[in-house]
Order: sequence, then C-alpha cells, then structure tokens
Amino acid sequence: MKDLLKGKRIVVTGSSSGIGWETSRLLTEQGAEVLGVDLNKNFDHVEEFYRADLSDKRTVEALAEALPDGIDGLVNNAGLPPTRPAESLLAVNLVSLKHLTLLLIPKLSENASIVNVASLAGFGWPEAVDAINAAEDLDYDNIADFIDRWKVSSEGGRSYFFSKEALIAWTMQNRWTWRDRGIRMNSVSPGPVDTPILGDFLQTLGARAEEDRKVMDRPGRADDIAPVIAFLLSDLSGWIRGTNIPADGGMSSNILCNMHGLQGG
Repeated sequence: MKDLLKGKRIVVTGSSSGIGWETSRLLTEQGAEVLGVDLNKNFDHVEEFYRADLSDKRTVEALAEALPDGIDGLVNNAGLPPTRPAESLLAVNLVSLKHLTLLLIPKLSENASIVNVASLAGFGWPEAVDAINAAEDLDYDNIADFIDRWKVSSEGGRSYFFSKEALIAWTMQNRWTWRDRGIRMNSVSPGPVDTPILGDFLQTLGARAEEDRKVMDRPGRADDIAPVIAFLLSDLSGWIRGTNIPADGGMSSNILCNMHGLQGG
C-alpha cells in the first residue's frame, strides 16, 4: 500500500543505522515527514536530523524542547547493546526512553502512535515483575543502586534483557493512559537481526545464541522489522493498544511450544 503514512510527522530515535535507518527509509517512502534522532550524524531519509546523546537527562530535555508540535508518531528505537556498561544501557534503553516519551506527550497529535522497539530478549518479563515494578522509580541518579539491588548488571547481558522486559511491561501498562486523546502505545520485539550490533549479542550470549541460530532459518533483517513498525504507526492499527508484536521468525512461538509441550515443525 503506497502513501500509508502520507502527511504524518514521525520522530525516529536511533535513525542513523540498523532498524532505525531502514524504518526512516520506509516511512519516508510511505509519505511521512521523518525527524531523525541519533548520536551519530546521518541525514539519510530524514526531513530534519537532531543529534542527541540519549544517556544524558539534560540532552533529552533539550531534544524534547527542540522537537516541533504536531508529532503523529514516535518510534523509540535507540538503544545500546548488551556489551555496554549496565548504567549507560539502562539510562538509554529505559530511563531516557520513558522520559523522552512523557515529555513529548503534549506535542503529540490526537490519535498519535508510539512504537517501542523491544526485543525477544524481553520474553521473560513475567519472571521480573518485582524488579519491573521497582523500576517505576528508576531515574538517572539511582541507576547504580538499582542495578545492585535487583542484580541487573552486564553479566550475561542481564541489564539488556531487563531493559527490554521492562519496556514490554511499560507498553502494556500504558494501553489506555492517553485514550482520551486517542494516543496509543505498542511495541515490536525483533529476534536476532543482522545489524551492526548483532556481533555484540553473539559475544554476550555465546552458546545460548548459537542454539537460537540453529533453530532459526536465518537472522532477521532490518527490512523484516520496519514494515511492522510502519503498520503500527498507520491508521490501520488504531484498535491495537498495549500490544507487543513479535517479529522474530517464529522464535517466540518456538519457546512457547517448548514450554508447554506443544508439537510442531
């Protein structure tokens, strides 16, 4: 369908590479005005580019101030891989994501769509509910204490997994938060995707990642994920609220089948 997003103004964080770059390209192709945000400059497929370090609170607040009104969509795609220090990772992947989103709510148009790029890594969120609830009070100045209290360090990629678990839960919790304005929030959970940070995941997860790769027919590509994001930003998805959509080549279904003793190919 051509011009699926014609006339819509959409902010994409992490727009300079990987899923963010491909999403910006597709949204532009579909008629959107894309406002790109990234630490690394790249003006491909964006109407305007905003350079921002999303680990810094003041920068996030300045970014929110600089972005225009009349935003029809927000793609929270920027994130650090599991090889990065836990404090920085949680600041970018969770604290700043939530802070920027809440700051931009007044600038969103009626019936706007927020899409959070989560991950298959967040699949185990039901086992982390206590920590997720505690993260409601997580802020830039208490991340270190939170990591120590809830054992979400970089070891084994736990900080990354937790950031995505909490993001999926936050998406569900906000299913009706802005319903009076028609603003909806959903998430997409990619499996392993062949982007510049795929190596970071393989390095962190080791044998666990190798097992996943044996099950899958191939890693995902950015162009497998971008159309799902575009759909959630479009008016076609208006009745989808607080939902996490796996885009993982069947990995989450494979996990569920194994968990519950279901047979399948």
